[in-house]
Amino acid sequence: MKKYLNLFDFKQKVNYKTEVLSGLTVALALIPEAVAFALIAGLSPLTGLYAAFVMGLITSIFGGRPGMISGATGAVAVVIVALAISHGPEYIFATVILAGIIQILAGVLRLGKLMRLVPHPVIFGFVNGLAIIIFMSQLDQFKDASGSWLTGQSLYILLGLVLLTMLIIWGLPKLTKAIPSSLVAILAIFAIVVGFGIDTKTVGDIASIQGGFPPFHIPNVPFNFETLALIFPYAAIMAGVGLIESLLTLNIIDEITETRGRGNKEAVAQGVANMLSGVFSGMGGCAMLGQSLINVSNGARARLSGIVASVALLLFVMFGAGLIEQLPMAALTGLMIMVAVGTFEWASLKTFNKMPKSDIFVMVVVTLVTVVLHNLALAVIVGVIIAALVFAWDNAKRIRARKSIDDQGIKHYEIYGPLFFGSVTLFNEKFDVLNDPEEIIIDFKESRVVDMSAIEALNKLTERYSKLNKKVHLRHLSSDCKNLLRNADKIIDVNVLEDPSYKVVVDKV
Repeated sequence: MKKYLNLFDFKQKVNYKTEVLSGLTVALALIPEAVAFALIAGLSPLTGLYAAFVMGLITSIFGGRPGMISGATGAVAVVIVALAISHGPEYIFATVILAGIIQILAGVLRLGKLMRLVPHPVIFGFVNGLAIIIFMSQLDQFKDASGSWLTGQSLYILLGLVLLTMLIIWGLPKLTKAIPSSLVAILAIFAIVVGFGIDTKTVGDIASIQGGFPPFHIPNVPFNFETLALIFPYAAIMAGVGLIESLLTLNIIDEITETRGRGNKEAVAQGVANMLSGVFSGMGGCAMLGQSLINVSNGARARLSGIVASVALLLFVMFGAGLIEQLPMAALTGLMIMVAVGTFEWASLKTFNKMPKSDIFVMVVVTLVTVVLHNLALAVIVGVIIAALVFAWDNAKRIRARKSIDDQGIKHYEIYGPLFFGSVTLFNEKFDVLNDPEEIIIDFKESRVVDMSAIEALNKLTERYSKLNKKVHLRHLSSDCKNLLRNADKIIDVNVLEDPSYKVVVDKV
């Protein structure tokens, strides 16, 4: 039963049965996550559930990545917990709205392209760290209310149900893919627990999810500069964390589905979703890699699955709380452990002897920062900075100069490698100012003047030649390099020899 679904600007061949069943599975997996993250943030469980509904619905309809699931997340909860404790939920709602505005601006300004600066080792580290976090978070289900590890019969029952869930999720697709294996596993474990009257932890043991439609209200905070000064730092961090996690998740889903999402559109959708979450009593959020992987692994590829998941979640809260609260946590724990196993990039372990040591170092650092600090955005930023420094260091060592003197007595320096802040020291060491003839030509055919440090290096070099009444010419500068020198005409005064026009490739997308 495959038809075409045209929802807004998206046209995709859709298997409706797969989309609906996958959406129901995701909705069940969202409940404990949303409740847990709300409690981490010091808010009521319904605050997390309402956020999951609003975020999931808006991003599924308007987002840039069909099939990706958004909701309340731990990364956002960690950011706002201090504000929630000190000022209460009303200030959280205001912060979420402001974060949404910032994300909309980021999308309008097309800042989604900045994700291209994230190297693959950072993505490996991010994914592996998140997989470890997902796995470790499930270990709490093996503890009792006092925080002690379960023992005896209760442990064996829980462990057996978890392993059975994992076995069904792993084995059923080998027999049939007509129904999502994760949904079958949840229903099977539920039937076993209810049918045999097994005493085990359920969703209701965590918190009640009974509620109504998300209430609309404007945050009850003073609309003045003091409030803005208080919430802006939290909103800015929340917006940044949400965008980084969402766009990285988008890239990962792109690789799995071999399609291409739209980062800037997703940023705008995330912003709109957060704004609406703030006025509908939600804690805000961003894309969720675990639930997104559940969705795409079930075969969902369109927007319908996300819409079904969010609507089903709301219906559970409004009308099915009594039934959903009876779901065994063992089934959801087994599901999330399988998500962790599927999320981890096992192939990255095989590349340890093949990848450059710097890439391995970046991947390990990002993984450790993610796991230890539970701060995905910080982990990515640290990884990008380290990768950038390594790249700069490697390129700084590549500056070369081939020297020759022509029949007119003019000395030529043919420069190889980029001239930028990291390579200016080696660049200066290539020149013999005192012993050079009265005229020299510096040829940049195989090089580029990149930044202000490079211009300053040329400035100091020409000053040294000028003091000895020697003339310097620059040759084969690309047009963008010439523009740099023209803009700095008050800093450096050299003769630029006319060359053919060189064009620089730019991305207009």
